[in-house]
Amino acid sequence: MDNPEHAPILKSMTHSNEILIVGGGLNGPALALALAQTGHHVTVIDALVEKVRKNAAFDGRSYALALTSQRLLAAIGVWSQIADKAQAMLEIKVTDGHAGSGPSPFFMHFDHAEIEEGPMGYMVEDRYLRRAFLELIEAETNITQISGKTVVDQQLDPTGVSVTLGDGQVLTGRLLIGSDGRNSGTAQRAGIKRTGWDYDQTALVCAIDHELPHNGIAHQFFMPPGPLAILPLPGNRSSIVWSERTATATQINSLDDAGYLQALRPRFGDFLGEISLAGKRFAYPLNLTIANSFIADRMALVGDAAHGMHPIAGQGLNAGLRDVAALAEVLTLAGRRGEDIGSPLVLARYQQWRRFDTASLAMATDVFNRLFSNDNPVLRVGRDLGMGLVNALPGLRRGFIREAAGLSGDLPSLMTGRQI
Repeated sequence: MDNPEHAPILKSMTHSNEILIVGGGLNGPALALALAQTGHHVTVIDALVEKVRKNAAFDGRSYALALTSQRLLAAIGVWSQIADKAQAMLEIKVTDGHAGSGPSPFFMHFDHAEIEEGPMGYMVEDRYLRRAFLELIEAETNITQISGKTVVDQQLDPTGVSVTLGDGQVLTGRLLIGSDGRNSGTAQRAGIKRTGWDYDQTALVCAIDHELPHNGIAHQFFMPPGPLAILPLPGNRSSIVWSERTATATQINSLDDAGYLQALRPRFGDFLGEISLAGKRFAYPLNLTIANSFIADRMALVGDAAHGMHPIAGQGLNAGLRDVAALAEVLTLAGRRGEDIGSPLVLARYQQWRRFDTASLAMATDVFNRLFSNDNPVLRVGRDLGMGLVNALPGLRRGFIREAAGLSGDLPSLMTGRQI
């Protein structure tokens, strides 16, 4: 996407960096690679020390990557590093019911064979994805990494922006990118407010070993307190994202491993045989938080810094990678025309591209969570009939499959697998 209205041509640049990215999780490095590969000079600042970021121990965290996110990773060179460690998601089964009582007879079943592009997505463990990013960043001459340092201040000047680190070091650049999470300090320092609310739900996240093969099938089981997602990992192992009311989740998370599994089993069922924990357990409070603006003077937000959503659709990282692809394309095309990449006109193109899609996704996840995370008998009948209708209509079902694969909407080049 582009805009015929051009920003001012940059006459000179005296800053020590071109683009500063605050946050070294996943979206920040992805953006750094995408920009560096088109000739931009990028500095990534992360609060974690490099040793922690490189820790390869399996801790149970994994990501559901939509097909278009996999294409982006392939385009920037990451996928070749992790392809043999990824698990394709070949089917998705969505059911509704109560813990210990099994699902209702109404369900939705999505099979990748109904679209031509391939698997709907892939599951990848955090340890592999993060290490691949770090290794590629280290090898990229256009990227400078600063680890173990925190940004404490940011200031504007007529042609750029400066950030001050906790040790007093000052870095300057033409553009600042906030990729520093839902409580983004970059956004706060720019005066950007947020809109959102708490769900009184907490996600319990872990990985489990199970006796029987999952056959690449992902499951989403909706229960009154919240959904349980069972997502296939390589081998006889799955990732669990289990949403409960916060008070219940706190009690469950305080149990030892045996008690935790005892609470999980009636919700999980026995369709994969005996289960056991693999790796650490995590708990994340769930809320909706959307930045009121994705841009400010010489600054843009990506990922959770721009939008944090309920994990009900598994679109958190995927939405962030769409930000990455869109912003990289906008900045690169502007730079090729000689425009000032930090100008309001250039950044407005990014916001225009991503704002509506983000708002639509946030609304959809919010409505879906409210519709399914309750035991209202009228709503139960309505949603079960709705699932049965979707499952019975091939055209509608195919639309849901394409949405899950990330194939709908105005896709940036990187999300189609093409270079910018």
